[in-house]
Amino acid sequence: MPDAQTAEREITYAEAVREALSQAMEADERVFLLGEDIGVYGGAFGVTGDLYHRFGPERVIDTPISELGIAGTAVGAAITGMRPVLEFQFSDFIMLAMEQIVNQAAKIRFMFGGKATVPMVVRMPGGSGTGAAAQHSQSLEAWFAHVPGLKVVQPATPYDAKGLLLAAIDDPNPVLFFEHKLLYKTKGIVPAAPYRVPLGSAVVRRLGSAAPVVATSIMVTRTLAAADALAGEGIDVEVIDLRSLRPIDKPTLIESVQKTGRLLVVYEGVQTLGIGAEISAIIAESEAFDFLDAPIRRLGGRDTPLPYNPILEKAAVPQTDDITAILRALVAGG
Repeated sequence: MPDAQTAEREITYAEAVREALSQAMEADERVFLLGEDIGVYGGAFGVTGDLYHRFGPERVIDTPISELGIAGTAVGAAITGMRPVLEFQFSDFIMLAMEQIVNQAAKIRFMFGGKATVPMVVRMPGGSGTGAAAQHSQSLEAWFAHVPGLKVVQPATPYDAKGLLLAAIDDPNPVLFFEHKLLYKTKGIVPAAPYRVPLGSAVVRRLGSAAPVVATSIMVTRTLAAADALAGEGIDVEVIDLRSLRPIDKPTLIESVQKTGRLLVVYEGVQTLGIGAEISAIIAESEAFDFLDAPIRRLGGRDTPLPYNPILEKAAVPQTDDITAILRALVAGG
């Protein structure tokens, strides 16, 4: 009989996040959760579930409606040796806590010469697709990947959601953990035992000899669907899940471009000054540049606030058909 801790089982992305939180809290009494409605209510998207009833109100803390206060509490607790994991109901709300996250959490270790660390995790549901309109549907991860001192991750699968979250909680630095709202109900194989996925490591989701696609979060799922569709046309697309925006796994990107001679970057955030520009620059400044047979292409969100209308909302961010079309053109030399 297989061991219960190693046997394969399928759970949702949300369940994987909850399991990581539970196992971290069981293993280390310094780990605690704080955020709006994460306790009795179980979280805005139900992710924290029954953790309040399992660990009590001192370790699963329902906070007042003040993102700045929540972040400041987490920074202070982390400096004094705790391991806080805070949740913002929507990633958009992090803007209310920019001072504590960008000016304090990101800089304290540097300004104190390493004598103080800020081991905190900020969990946030992000992205479009739920009809939540312009103030609740943004993809802001590139903002924070620009800030030295912060680590930024975007798990695309239940397996990575658990492994990256446990690694983030272990990390002595502040980690911003973006969870796409549309991924919460997706299922995947997740071991029951604790495990870690290293921060800063990309993974090749699909090997191919044609143009590689570097994708993040929900775009990994859509890119894999596009790759499956193109396989019927004899176009063998390679798909790389970036997983971490800071640090970025440069060697994996460079190796793939050297093999295929092309590159497409797909992400949900606004295309202008987004993660695609940085990845393009990494390749242009590396030894992979001489291997390019076609210009690097980007496919990001449109330069517009996210519409409420569901048809317009879908049109504002890349969909599978958009990815399929640009890949077909890229491979053809366009």
